[in-house]
Amino acid sequence: MGIFKSIKSFFTGDESEKKSVEKKELNIDKSQSKKKTKKSVSKKKLDLPKKEFLKEKSKKVSTREPLKKKVPKLGSVPKVDPVPEPGSVNKADPVLEPEQISKLDYDIQSTDSLDKGLEKTKKSFFSKLGNLFIGKNKVDSDTLDELEEVLITSDVGVDTTIKIIENIESRVANDKYVGKKELNAILKEEISKILIDVNSDINSDSSTDFKPYVIMVVGVNGVGKTTTIGKLAHAYKNKGKKVILGASDTFRAAAIEQLQIWADRVGVKLVKQQMGSDPASVAFDTLKSAKSQQADVVIIDTAGRLHNKVNLMNELAKIKRVMHKIIPNSPHEVLLILDGSTGQNAFEQAKQFSSATDISSMAITKLDGTAKGGVVLGISHQFKIPVKYIGIGEKIEDLRYFDPKSFVESFFR
Repeated sequence: MGIFKSIKSFFTGDESEKKSVEKKELNIDKSQSKKKTKKSVSKKKLDLPKKEFLKEKSKKVSTREPLKKKVPKLGSVPKVDPVPEPGSVNKADPVLEPEQISKLDYDIQSTDSLDKGLEKTKKSFFSKLGNLFIGKNKVDSDTLDELEEVLITSDVGVDTTIKIIENIESRVANDKYVGKKELNAILKEEISKILIDVNSDINSDSSTDFKPYVIMVVGVNGVGKTTTIGKLAHAYKNKGKKVILGASDTFRAAAIEQLQIWADRVGVKLVKQQMGSDPASVAFDTLKSAKSQQADVVIIDTAGRLHNKVNLMNELAKIKRVMHKIIPNSPHEVLLILDGSTGQNAFEQAKQFSSATDISSMAITKLDGTAKGGVVLGISHQFKIPVKYIGIGEKIEDLRYFDPKSFVESFFR
């Protein structure tokens, strides 16, 4: 009854009861405001350490170079560094559009890039070599046995390893003392002899002897064949040569598409037909086009299939016959592309292609990403095929003429 009485008095004007109700409402509002105040105070307490943290962080950042100098504004074009002088370090690796590709002199060997490209091979080889002298200070028969194992596991190859060890044995026998330093010097000399002996007759640029100079490129899929062709076309074009490419690998649609991308990037013509066309027919059209347009260099891609050596031999022989009819004595060079990171598989590929056709030179790719750089020495010596190019990076200028002396100096540097 008290409740109804209070309500009645509120509406009928009973001031005492009205004040009582208002007081209750006021107490509720105060309690709610206290809760809000507590929340806001606690929030301020939480925010305080964060502010202090940001102050400390800003102090640390302020001691460095301002970030706005490092981060380009949205929509701005990053400045492309000029081509470095020989021996300098190329810090930037921008993605270049076709018209931005810098002109480079491929006769110049950058020791810095070569050292960097062989870094993994050097680190692996010399870490093994250093273990030979643990607990000893002189070369003995056990040291040579261990050195033999180091060379073989570095993918130098059995035949090449035996030759090197035999030569070192005869030299050590004549010396009273051979330590670690002396062994490294002897090893360097023996490797140099092998590489220079095989590569002494190769001309780094034979394109001036014939017009057009015809190169037939062979190798299995996945070794960097198409990429090497594109980089090679770029190198010749930068020397003022007119280059035409031929897509005679008609068994893979991707091969034709990839070669077209490289042709567009470098700015050279590509002669192609549909997938499944006769590879010899593409070679025929390419050489006809090269003659009519007075091209300086022709580079013909071929299929990289090894599952049937007889078919491979017949296909390459047919392409050669067709080339010879259009341009006598062509192809002037048969370039075998090998992936240096595959180690012993590269030896098998060299064996298969050498038996299928006459190989005049080799390009060994992907040496920058592997510790198996010994294949350069082993394959060159075993098959008596000179290495003409090495790939030491992904950039367009990272296909370089192979110089045995520079290679060995970099390896032992």
